[in-house]
Amino acid sequence: MTPLIGKSSLQAVVALLALVPVAMGGAGVLFGPATLLTEETWPRDLDSHYRYLSGLFLALGITFYVCVPAIERKTALFRWASSLVVIGGLARLTSLTTVGMPSAPHLVGLGLELIVVPLLVLWQACVARLTETSR
Repeated sequence: MTPLIGKSSLQAVVALLALVPVAMGGAGVLFGPATLLTEETWPRDLDSHYRYLSGLFLALGITFYVCVPAIERKTALFRWASSLVVIGGLARLTSLTTVGMPSAPHLVGLGLELIVVPLLVLWQACVARLTETSR
């Protein structure tokens, strides 16, 4: 794997996956818990908290986009953002073990958070190392 191919592929994958927090975070900010497609009514405090967390999710997606152009040099920021995703995944796993199985989209999120993102961290480290040694 040449550094350029590895970097370009990583940039494309991260840019594609960052659509998830940007789209879902943005939708959560705009529409609140209604993005969950449920008929339940929500207390105002829950709506406020959901929108706040959606704003954080949106910001996290934007942070990944900030990393994309120079992903080989953004190791610290990429790892920080990734660690937030993994911590969120651990929180989601806590819900699964204490409350029960969530819907399929949330299970997909769990897989992204606890499997895909750690693999992306390893890939980014490899790209950063290869880029540095080729200079």
